[in-house]
Amino acid sequence: MENKYEAGNLVLRVILGMTFFIHGLVKFQGGIGNTAGWFDSIGLPGFLAYGVALLELIGGIALVLGLFSRVVSALFVLLMIGAIVKVKLAAGFLGNGQMTGYELDLALLAMAVALSISGSKAYALDQAIFKRQESEKLSSMN
Repeated sequence: MENKYEAGNLVLRVILGMTFFIHGLVKFQGGIGNTAGWFDSIGLPGFLAYGVALLELIGGIALVLGLFSRVVSALFVLLMIGAIVKVKLAAGFLGNGQMTGYELDLALLAMAVALSISGSKAYALDQAIFKRQESEKLSSMN
């Protein structure tokens, strides 16, 4: 591992990926139709539940593996902004007794912003793939 900075990004990437993966998995295990119905009840098209759950599930795996970390993190930024504004903001930072607040969403948003800005190269699968492709391209030019 190159330095402490990369070690910190690795921790952020893996924890953020695991968190989103589990959230996506729960949406499918709990019945994605129920989640779609809840989306409808808050004024969002129900089909968005499928996209959100797939993004969380596949994006979570991609982050843990280190595939397209910046892109996936940027998508999670958009997802968390939507969740905070549409669902959690009215409940306040710590919640209102009926619903949790947006403190966790804000922490996940901050993690995703940090990763979308800086990326995460340590133990990242895309680093191995793209470095290999780049070295093959260079060797074929010689």
